[in-house]
This record gives sequence, structure tokens and C-alpha cells, in this order.
Amino acid sequence: MHKRTVLYGIARLLQVMGLVMLIPTVIAWLDYPQLEPMEILLSPEFSGFWIAIVAALSMGTLLAVIFRKARFHQTVREGFAIVTLGWIVLTFFGCLPFFIYFLEQGGDYSPGGIGYAFTNAFFEIMSGFTTTGATILTNIEAIPRGLLFWRSLTHWLGGMGIVTLALAIFPVLGVSGYHMFKGEVPGPTTERLQPRLAETASVLWGVYIVLSLAETILLMLGGLDWFEALCHTFGTMATGGFSTRNASIGYYQSDFVHWVIIVFMFLAGVNFLLHFNFLRGKYRVFAIDREFRFYALIIGVAIGIGTLVLYTEGLPSTDVSRLSYRHDPPAAEEFARHVEREADKVAGLYGSFKQAAFQVVSITTTTGYGTADFDTWPTTLRLMLIVLMFFGGCAGSTGGGIKMVRVLVIMKAAFREIIRMARPRIIRPIKIGRNALEEDRVSNIVTFFILFVGLFVVSSLVMTAFVPDLVTAFSAVIACLANIGPGLAGVGSIENYNWIPPGGKWLLIVNMLLGRLEIFTVLIILRPSVWK
Repeated sequence: MHKRTVLYGIARLLQVMGLVMLIPTVIAWLDYPQLEPMEILLSPEFSGFWIAIVAALSMGTLLAVIFRKARFHQTVREGFAIVTLGWIVLTFFGCLPFFIYFLEQGGDYSPGGIGYAFTNAFFEIMSGFTTTGATILTNIEAIPRGLLFWRSLTHWLGGMGIVTLALAIFPVLGVSGYHMFKGEVPGPTTERLQPRLAETASVLWGVYIVLSLAETILLMLGGLDWFEALCHTFGTMATGGFSTRNASIGYYQSDFVHWVIIVFMFLAGVNFLLHFNFLRGKYRVFAIDREFRFYALIIGVAIGIGTLVLYTEGLPSTDVSRLSYRHDPPAAEEFARHVEREADKVAGLYGSFKQAAFQVVSITTTTGYGTADFDTWPTTLRLMLIVLMFFGGCAGSTGGGIKMVRVLVIMKAAFREIIRMARPRIIRPIKIGRNALEEDRVSNIVTFFILFVGLFVVSSLVMTAFVPDLVTAFSAVIACLANIGPGLAGVGSIENYNWIPPGGKWLLIVNMLLGRLEIFTVLIILRPSVWK
């Protein structure tokens, strides 16, 4: 492997991030018009930004100059190494604003206090870049706007891909940049839309921006100011889920806002190639795409089941709901009022349908926004939501999870093996639509499924060493591995990850990265032979 080439690629990524961080820096600066410039520069809400920008741009420019001659030596090894190591390095620099803020707020400058602040900051920004949406913040509304905007912006950058953005800005990376593009874009397909990879990256980001602008405008028409509209658009289009409110989307008592976010979460879970072709006038592209039809079917059936169960059964009693583990359980009277409010949300057919639709779309697309505490829902629906976490969005979308096309192929492969048991000599290729998949592709998908489930099982076992509740342990792992955010019990939709010990947080950080880069990209560079 050409290590100098890897360092050059990471240098370019640092330059991109350093420039992008100027945006939240301006917002942080404008929030303190009454202060003198020196006071603002030294404030913990602002100082982390300029330190991170100077560090990222200086390091990026220095490495780019030193290793400029090595930029043409990219192979598949360098491509995957740039993606994996690049995401880790960018998270390190990107977490500096939160690290300095947490350190100043905590006031503990001992090695333990510094380590704890860094772990929380790294967790929050890795959750942002990987579009997971798991948070350690206990009072989101108390965080300065500059930090909240940066937190949401990491979603938007990570959703379409930081490397993909760099390929659009610095086409020189594209000598063999396809390997980086392949290592970052979610799903088993990475078709090119244009002959040059930089043009493909530009097209994808163009579609991403168009949909983001459309949602921002609609949310502003629904009563949100520009700041909250942008932050929630970033979380929606990236299927991330970071909100500026403690109650997430449930804060907004507006059916219009809820349905706008439902629609755009659904669109964000669709392959962006389909959006591009639809905007070019190919209006039947959704109807003929087999993965999209499967995606829409799964969501439609799940919404139907959710609506039926909520409407006919309602919510379990307060005593039953209290059985679900919570790290800091409220008093009995307060919890009873909470369950009563949740029951009011699903009262009537429309209430049941709206809440079921929002949570099903949010979980399936791995967005993680919430309008209800689904941990108080019937066990049947809680289990259904956990299953949907594995499914995820479509290939080529910003959604996480296994991906719909992989689930479809695995189902077809299982059905084929059942037929082969009775008819051993039959030749039956697996088809998606009219296209027969090569056996190598089928093998790759089955291997990915095995690795995904294996990582889930092993990580869940390890997680039980850090949390006292089994449901919390396995739901936290799948929520991070599938890049969803909220799980059940101690990490449910109204809970957070702050109380989990540092060791558990680092385990979940690893799962976030593995889930976003789809396991293979990370595991490849862990082989010693790759670095020889």
C-alpha cells in the first residue's frame, strides 16, 4: 500500500472539512453580538471552532503539499484506507468544538475528566457523520446554536458522504477514486451516472441539495424559522435524526410539519439514482424498480399493522410500561401522566395512523426522529420496529441497515435453496426485476448479512458488560450498527446514551463506523497483508 497516497487523500478531506466548518463558526459568532471580539474568541462556545478550523486546514495543507506527488498511486487498497481512516480523522477534528465546550462546562481537567469529555464529543460527532443520531446530550435546547448547527451539519455531510463531496470539489482525487466512492456509498450497487466520477458525485450532491432546499422551504412555510428548518432538513435528508429540541419532532404540534418530514424521510430512504432519473423525466422509474416496490411494500404493511394494533389495543397499562428499563425512571405519578399523554397521541384512527406512519418511516429509513415514546407501545409493535431496524433503506440512499435489496436477495436465495433440496440439478439464477445477479454478487450479499448479524450478536454480548438490561444492550447495538439512533428501554426514543460507561460508548462508536461504511470497507484495512 502507498501510505503517502493515503495521507494525501486524508489531507484533501481535512481541507474540505476545514472550509465547511466556517459555516457554523459564523453562526456561533453572530449569537454573541454584545460581546467584544476577544471575548467571543475565548468563549468555549466559539473557541473550539477556530481551533478545529486552523488545525484541519494547517494539517490538510501541509500533508497535501508534502505528499502531492503520491496522489496518482491509488489502488483499491488506498481507496478503502482513505475512506476508513479519513472518517476517523475527520471525526477527531470535528469533535474539537464539542470537546472544548464539554470540558469547560464540566470543569474537570483531570485525565479522567478530559477523557470523559473527549469520549462524549467523539461519540456525538461520530453519531453525526455516520447519520446515527444517537446522542449523549441530556438538554439539547441548552446547547449554543453554533454547536447545534454543526451537529446537524455533520449529518448532512455524512449522509451523501464526505468523500463523495471531496470527489466533487477535488476531481484530482478521482484517478482511481471509484474505490473510495464504492467504499462510502451505501448499498451493493454504485452505478456511475456520468463517464467521470467527479461528475457522478456532483450529480448526486445536486439531487441531494434540490431535495434539501424543497424540504427547508416547506418547513419554513410550516412555521419553523430558517435555523430549525435547516437543522431538521439536514437530519431528515441524511436520515440522521439530530433535532434541536429535547422532544424531537414531537415538539412541533403541527400535522403539516409531521407529514412533510414523513414524506422526505421516505424519499431519503430511496436510491438517489431514481430521484435523478425521475427529475430527468423518466416518471415510471419508481414503478419498475423492484427494490423500491419492496421498500414501499414493507413500509405500507408495517404502517397498516401499527395503525391496526394502536387503534384496537391502545397502549398497555402504566404498570406494564413501567416494566421497561429506564436509567433514571420518573416518579410513579409523573410516569402515569406521561403514559396518559402518549395514549392521547394515538387516540382515534387518525392519531393511530399518524403516529404509526411517522415511527415506521423514521425507523425503517434509519432516521430516528420521534413524535412519540414508542417504548410505551404494545410489545408486538416494539418488536416490529426492532425488525425494521435491520431492513433499513434502499441501496444508494442515505439510509442505514442491511438495505432492502440485500434483504430481497437473501429471501430469494433462501427460497432457491429450498427448491434445490427437492430438485438438486435445477439451475435457477436469482433475479432482481429482469436482471439476473452473478453468483459472486449473491455470495457477497450473503456474506455481508452473516457479518452484520454476527457483529450484532457479538457486540450485544459485549454490551451486556456495560449496561444492566438485556433489551437496552441489544437495542443500543442494532440502533448504532444500523445507524438509527434510538433503541428501546434505557436508550429509547425519550432517553439518551449519556449514562452508558465510556467503554460501552467506544463499542457503539465502532459499530456506528462499521454500519455506515458497511463493514467490508473497515474490515479490509484491518488485514495486515493489505498494508504490505
